[in-house]
Amino acid sequence: MNVRITGTGSALPGKILTNAELEKSVDTTDEWITTRTGIKERRIAADGEYTSTFAAEASRRALAMAGVPPEEIDLIIIGTVTPDFPFPSTACIVQDLLGATNATAFDLSAACSGFLYGLSIAEKYIRSGAARKILVVGAEILSRIVDWQDRNTCVLFGDGAGAVVLEASEEADHSLLSTHTFSNGAHWNLLFQQGSGSRNPATASRTIDERLIYLNMEGNDVFKHAVRGMEEAAVRALNANGLSPADISLLIPHQANRRIIDATAKRLGIGSERLFINLHRYGNTSSASIPIALDEANHLGILKPDSKLLLVAFGGGFTYASALIKW
Repeated sequence: MNVRITGTGSALPGKILTNAELEKSVDTTDEWITTRTGIKERRIAADGEYTSTFAAEASRRALAMAGVPPEEIDLIIIGTVTPDFPFPSTACIVQDLLGATNATAFDLSAACSGFLYGLSIAEKYIRSGAARKILVVGAEILSRIVDWQDRNTCVLFGDGAGAVVLEASEEADHSLLSTHTFSNGAHWNLLFQQGSGSRNPATASRTIDERLIYLNMEGNDVFKHAVRGMEEAAVRALNANGLSPADISLLIPHQANRRIIDATAKRLGIGSERLFINLHRYGNTSSASIPIALDEANHLGILKPDSKLLLVAFGGGFTYASALIKW
């Protein structure tokens, strides 16, 4: 059984936070942020908007494109590190919001690789015959776990969600060719959120006093591992399908940092004309970045029939992953 993407969707907050606005609240400048990251602005969720808000809207749009009623969905997988609650899963909340009454639903935590991890799981469900129609979502509200006093991290992240509908297909063409996932837990402490878990409960005074509830990142170390990890994941996908970088129509990388994207593309030998970037408008939306970019490229008409798309991500854990798609 083959697997095909039949619908894409994305949803973003209306509020735009520009670098110029950040200059007023933190010791930084537009030039400093742009030079080091490539980011010009990011979207920030408003009060009353949650991860489930954007996950559900992105899913509705993907379902509409696919022409699939919610009740026909067998499984909902949401990659996120900023769920509405520790439990129940945000996927269960989205199931209710959509009216996907026949779906099994769960979240997974793989940080910025969450969407591709979800894609890999969904692929295996469909190929095994356990499901025929699956929603895979990446959704985050990172603005609520970043330290807005730390100029090294608060300038990087944004909020939003992206989703795809996967369906079983008899056609070999226009399908998800393969997915590949990797982990390196030896470096978990280079990118993580210390507080609110069982080690540092949210109720503990230390968690509050030491501001442990916020995302913590060793940027230089993460950069080095990210470039190597994304290259490894990309090469594995190419080799698995007997392809070379020259065969790739479009590289859609995790939108983390322009320097990471450029370094990865250079190592793979993929020029800027075959590279999709929207980082400058949305910042790093973690698990949401690839599905948002995929949906945007789809709506812009960039994804042509028979195009070969290479998706690659890297995130805290460390986790990294890739997928190859024949559109």
